[in-house]
Amino acid sequence: MNNFEYCVPTKVIFGRDTQKRAGEIIREYGFRKVMIHYGGGSVKRSGLLDQVTSSLEEAGIEYILFGGVQANPTLSKALEGMEICRRENVDFILAVGGGSVIDSAKCIADGTPNPEIDPWKYFMKEAVPPKALPHGNILTLSASGSETSQSCVITNEENGLKRGFNCPTHRPLFAVCNPELTFTVSRFQTGCGTVDILMHTLERYLGGTTKDTALTDRIAEGLMKAVIEAGTAADLNPEDYEARATLMWAGSLSHNDLTGLGREVMMTVHQLEHELSGKYPEVAHGAGLSALFCSWARYVCGDDPMRFAQLAVRVWDVEMNFENPLKTALDGIQRMEDYFKSLNMPVRLTELEADVKDEDFDEMAEKCTNFGRRVLPGIRELGKHEMMDIYRMAL
Repeated sequence: MNNFEYCVPTKVIFGRDTQKRAGEIIREYGFRKVMIHYGGGSVKRSGLLDQVTSSLEEAGIEYILFGGVQANPTLSKALEGMEICRRENVDFILAVGGGSVIDSAKCIADGTPNPEIDPWKYFMKEAVPPKALPHGNILTLSASGSETSQSCVITNEENGLKRGFNCPTHRPLFAVCNPELTFTVSRFQTGCGTVDILMHTLERYLGGTTKDTALTDRIAEGLMKAVIEAGTAADLNPEDYEARATLMWAGSLSHNDLTGLGREVMMTVHQLEHELSGKYPEVAHGAGLSALFCSWARYVCGDDPMRFAQLAVRVWDVEMNFENPLKTALDGIQRMEDYFKSLNMPVRLTELEADVKDEDFDEMAEKCTNFGRRVLPGIRELGKHEMMDIYRMAL
């Protein structure tokens, strides 16, 4: 087991009707003016936005509204938010939505008090924010885990790059998590979320060559089995509270570093997918992951068949073939692919809502190597040639 540091300071307020406590929670911190950041019209149609604003009004807290965040949140929207926060003297950002809204809020929080720094430099690993606005969230989609994580992913439309940036400033002060708010999430988005939660743990589980992480392995395996069961239950009955609760809590645990402690962590398939949805913004992140993951797994599993076989046996209930562990590994990957299909998730790039073309793979792989400046580590190192092989396998 590798050395590690683990600190997740986000306070989680979990359960029914917890969104109605927004004003009370924020008042306890002493904030005076809040930006409520959200996406499209769903928070209005559902009445959630009215509940939040009423709660703030009852607590005597001033607020402004800033909506319009899209899937795969953009730098331009975040820059707009930074200007509003400075002009309006906002001292707290409340994200109401899923991972895209929360990531946009994190970017705004990083940039607002540091106008002298181009915020894109954070995502290019050229600078870190000296300070940031505090922020919290009311979660409406179980998927990204951004509600408690230190990660933030933003797309720069000018250069077509989608990049992630981890920083302690990204840990929200609090996350309000009411599973009931996810009852109306579409089947497709529920499936995307289930995939994303699984991937955050799978990519830690399969992320490197570290041995002797028995406890972390068991935590990860238990979480994945629970998500697999809950994903199926929520797919069959969108208002299954216990299934939705499992997915919501698992989303936070899957990406707040717990399921990878003591191991190397490189989200290889996430990196490949960032170039996919950076090139084709209409591709939902979870759908891109499901379309790529099994091809990546088949491409690299021969380099560590016992690790993939352990996953197959413990999570997918495949019988161990001691004479041919690679067969066990491949059987496990097939069961994973079948599970994605059962949720109506794509398992090939041609099944996505985008016209993905082979001629784009060179550009995508070049960007994924940071224009030749990196090789992705992992069970098998991936350079540009290997990345293009995986994109083609997934086509």
